[in-house]
Amino acid sequence: MDPEPLIGMSMGNMRAYLGRDGDNLEMGTNMLLQHTYYTLPYPPVSRAAPLALAAAAAACAPADGVDRISGLPDVVLRNIVSRLPAKDAARTSVLASRWRGLWRSAPLALVDAHLLPAVVLRERCLDRDSPGVAAAVSRALAAHPGPFRCVHLTRCKMDAHRAEIERWIQLLAAKGVEELVFVNRPWPLNLPLPAALFSCTTLTRLYIGVWRLPRTAALPRAAGFPHLRELGLSMVFMEDRDLAFLIDRCPVLEILVIFCSKTPVHLRLISRSLRCVQIGFSYFTDISVVDAPCLERLLMWVTWSDSEDDKRPRIKIGHAPKLHVMGYFQPEMCELEIGSTIIKAGIKATAGTIVPSINVMAMEVRFEVRNEVKMLPSFLKCFPNIKTLHIRSEKADEATGKVNLKFWQEAGPIECVQCHIKELIFHEFRGSRSEFAFLKFIAERAQVLEKMVIVVAYACLSLENLNDKLKSLASAQWASKGCRVQVFKSPLTQGGGPGYNTHIGSDFSCADPFDLLS
Repeated sequence: MDPEPLIGMSMGNMRAYLGRDGDNLEMGTNMLLQHTYYTLPYPPVSRAAPLALAAAAAACAPADGVDRISGLPDVVLRNIVSRLPAKDAARTSVLASRWRGLWRSAPLALVDAHLLPAVVLRERCLDRDSPGVAAAVSRALAAHPGPFRCVHLTRCKMDAHRAEIERWIQLLAAKGVEELVFVNRPWPLNLPLPAALFSCTTLTRLYIGVWRLPRTAALPRAAGFPHLRELGLSMVFMEDRDLAFLIDRCPVLEILVIFCSKTPVHLRLISRSLRCVQIGFSYFTDISVVDAPCLERLLMWVTWSDSEDDKRPRIKIGHAPKLHVMGYFQPEMCELEIGSTIIKAGIKATAGTIVPSINVMAMEVRFEVRNEVKMLPSFLKCFPNIKTLHIRSEKADEATGKVNLKFWQEAGPIECVQCHIKELIFHEFRGSRSEFAFLKFIAERAQVLEKMVIVVAYACLSLENLNDKLKSLASAQWASKGCRVQVFKSPLTQGGGPGYNTHIGSDFSCADPFDLLS
């Protein structure tokens, strides 16, 4: 079962939790650690899986005394063993002489959490068990000749086992690890990542958390990950040049996830292979999509500027002909530059300021801030082929003006609204006049609209009290007579930011990664 979407936080709360307020440093670290673990890929094996239970059951002789499982071909038996947790895989050697060497010849899945008793995981008493887990990992890596289909090391205090982790990395590189999840349990938060990791050239998926990237300038010229398709960086200290080095040395990289970065992110995308970029819970200065011909998704969850002056970070869209999904874009937080033009309120759309490939767009807007709402028509005109539009109404600390229906009528024609939007999802609706003006404008102009979803803010309006407010919307002259309207309560009880799910974000079979309600 997939986990529930995590809840975003307001910018002010995030700064406090991140430790800008010293009293909250430990609380902020623990919260970010939770997000780090949440973004990790799921292990391909489980202690509770039927196959793990079946391995124990296989030790019991059948009623007729015939061992039919052992009669299966080696390739089938190795396949079975490789789908078991490492402990269970090793235990199959006692089932019968036929099984004795199979686990050593099967690609192994090693998850250090599986080496802990369940009661320890429930009670979160992990620090005291770190030496035992580290010793068990060392034994498993030494005993198995490889390859390792996946290794998840997330339960050790790595600072206490520096000699061991150097040896682990050497063994994984020599024995052909394909997937590695490598998380340091703090403290310290900036423990240097072993440079030997760059010798793991067989990796196809890599997630690292709570490390400091090594100085890439000192790495060998041949260092890199020639087969890496998915890279996750969470709570990682890194310089711009080190991040650029990583991307440059991953020639087939398709998915990049940056979460809870400990340093401001400046991301310059020049990649012939990247398809999905996710950035969340991080400060950033600029995101420049320079040349990314395969990029399909640019996803941003709860991001903000680290600038002390009035300069806002900028998202620059250059060559990205396949960019279909983008958001959550925040006009309050950052500027948008398309080609060489900064998009401002009232700017006229030209061939150079249009991104025709976008089909799914998500935006956060403070409808009680007039200057911010004034930007919305200009942005929408830059994306003429939007089919699904997510608008999240962000609560303003202080109202600075409202807009009415006349404002939208005077904004001029917006092609995506008139001709292409089939689905509008309005998140965190609070019933303000400015919000209603926008919804009514969509209702009266969207000619192909099939569904309008209004998600009411959890702590704002009851659905019963909303009926009177919706009467004005019901009386609108709908441009699309067959449009369905759905109204329900937001599941995000805390508010303050959009829900997100990094696993859905990287799942290309899911056309709309912002739809966490269906």
